[in-house]
Amino acid sequence: MSPDPPPPPSAPLPAATAPVAAVPSATAPATTGRRAHVVIALLMTFMALNFADKAVLGLLADPIRDDLDLTATEFGAIASAFYLLFSLSAVLVGFLGNRLRARPLLAGLVLVWSVAQLPILLPVAGFAVLLGTRVLLGAGEGPSLPLANHTAFGWFPQERRSLPAALITVGGALGAVIGAPLVLVINGTLGWRGSFGILGALGLLWLLAWWRWGGDGPYASSADGKAEEAGPRVRVPYRSIFLTGTWLGGTFSMFAVMWSLALALTWLPTWLEDHVHFSDAQVSGAVGLPSVSGLVLALGAGVLAQRLLKRGASGRLAQGVVGAVAALAAGVCLLGMTRAGPTALMLPLMAIGFAAGNAQTPLTNAAIARICPAGQRAAALATSYAIAATSSILAPFVSGRLIDTAANEAAGFDHAFDVAGGLLLAGGLIAVLTVRPDRDAQAIAPEDRQPPIVPAS
Repeated sequence: MSPDPPPPPSAPLPAATAPVAAVPSATAPATTGRRAHVVIALLMTFMALNFADKAVLGLLADPIRDDLDLTATEFGAIASAFYLLFSLSAVLVGFLGNRLRARPLLAGLVLVWSVAQLPILLPVAGFAVLLGTRVLLGAGEGPSLPLANHTAFGWFPQERRSLPAALITVGGALGAVIGAPLVLVINGTLGWRGSFGILGALGLLWLLAWWRWGGDGPYASSADGKAEEAGPRVRVPYRSIFLTGTWLGGTFSMFAVMWSLALALTWLPTWLEDHVHFSDAQVSGAVGLPSVSGLVLALGAGVLAQRLLKRGASGRLAQGVVGAVAALAAGVCLLGMTRAGPTALMLPLMAIGFAAGNAQTPLTNAAIARICPAGQRAAALATSYAIAATSSILAPFVSGRLIDTAANEAAGFDHAFDVAGGLLLAGGLIAVLTVRPDRDAQAIAPEDRQPPIVPAS
């Protein structure tokens, strides 16, 4: 007896085999490609504003300290205040990111940090107001990077996420390249208070653009670039994620990178002006060098990692080792920066020392996203970032104390830069040994629950 003919294409599938949820077709990335590029451009601008808001305090350190009569320790306390609620906010909003859509969530963050800038415009705003507004600004900006990555990952399948993550980091670098001269020009015309106000206004303009064109992508519901089926979603205990080598090692490496970033934002302009004897224009150009270098290095690392994954390389090599090498290079250069004699040698070491570590951060985020279910991705990224960001609370204040208590200010700066270089070396070595996303993904979600990743052809 011949078998029954298959049902015609228009007939419904039998109940036993009917799919429970639609799966994105193979053409989904093509049909959403233009929108994905718009969203990535908006997220890059989001991170550029985020970085400029962080950097403005360090760029205007001298006029602020002179106007408000602040000691180095007091100024360091203001810089550290930015991170007082930074980590707590990152964790809380990160868990909300598992449940809320990207458009209102990111819009709310930008509204908070934009409004936080405005009280500084008041002529009577002094130490207390500056301290309070930096706390509020930090609360608004704490979740920014993990949620920007989480949103970007929703527009791309897993094997194509390293480059978008790098572009998000590039956006931050552009914030320094464009923001530093902009802030100094505004300071020259409107004063240091006007710089804070203009940045707040730019954030509100971004909010309008995001509300019009931003949103979640077709891969927002899946960690592996495939739609999750209806019914109970794959979930694992968070401790299973947080105790992996990828999460622990990646978090520590980001701790070291963020320490050096906070040091650069707070004290590098002062060091360049007071001890390298640069003019305001030279400081503006020099402060932008790590950002330009970081832009190139982060983009290059992202392209390299994505090509390695496409060719079938392991996540350990593409995301762990490549990122770790960048951190190690940063540590070596930072240790050499204050020991270099000629300015022509010091500047390249500074540019790489404060930038190369940033090439590791997007790869670490992509590796962490690789090991966890999509419904827990925002929280896993945000918690890692929150813990790493505690270094940003410590770095400005600890560095200020080193500067104040050293035999002379120059020696204090040397000690501060050495501490940052040593942390970068430790972070790179730990990342080489521990960041293994393929192994950890299988340990967390075996193949019967999470399909293996097939490299793109």
